[in-house]
Amino acid sequence: MQLDRATQFITKLLQTKLSSKLYYHDFDHTNGVLTAAMELADAENIIDEHELKLLRTAALFHDVGYLNTYDDHEEESCRIAREHLPSFSYSPEDIDAVCTIIMKTKMPQQPQTILEKILCDADLDYLGKDGFEETGNKLFQEWVAMGKIEDEDEWNRKQIKFLESHSYWTQSAVKTRNQKKAEHLRKLKNQF
Repeated sequence: MQLDRATQFITKLLQTKLSSKLYYHDFDHTNGVLTAAMELADAENIIDEHELKLLRTAALFHDVGYLNTYDDHEEESCRIAREHLPSFSYSPEDIDAVCTIIMKTKMPQQPQTILEKILCDADLDYLGKDGFEETGNKLFQEWVAMGKIEDEDEWNRKQIKFLESHSYWTQSAVKTRNQKKAEHLRKLKNQF
C-alpha cells in the first residue's frame, strides 16, 4: 500500500473539486475525521499497523463520493476508492476492507469491527465536543443549500432526534464524548 501517495491524491481531489455548497462535508471535515480516527485508534490500543493503514485510507476516502452525488455518497466513495486504490498498490482484499469500513458510516450506522466502530465515531466526533454549535451550523447551511430542510426549527428538531438516537461505539468515545453530547442535547431541548 502506497498510503502517502493515496493521501496526496485524495487530498488534492477534495481540496480542489468539492462543491462550494458543502459547508460541512468539506476537506476540513475529512481531515478532522482522519485526526479523530487516529486518536481513537491510539486510545483503543488494539490495532496493528496494517489495520491502521486501512482505517486511515477509509477515513480519507469516506466522503469523496460527494464529488458526484449527495445521497448515497458512501457507495460512490467506494466506487471511487475501487477505481483509484489499485494504482497505489492496494490489494483487492484491502480495497474490500476499506469499502466495508466506509459503508458502515451510512446512516443508520451498524458497525461490527473495531475499525468500523472507530470510523463511525470519528465521523460524528463533533457531537461530543466543544464547537458543536459552530460545526452543526455548517451542516445546517449545507442542508438548506441542498434542499434537505426548510428552516432552523426543522433543523433543531432533527438534531434533537438524532442526538437522542445516537450512540458512540468505541469505549474511548463513550468515555470522552458522551457527557458533552448530553450537554448539547439538554441545551437544544431547552430552546423549545
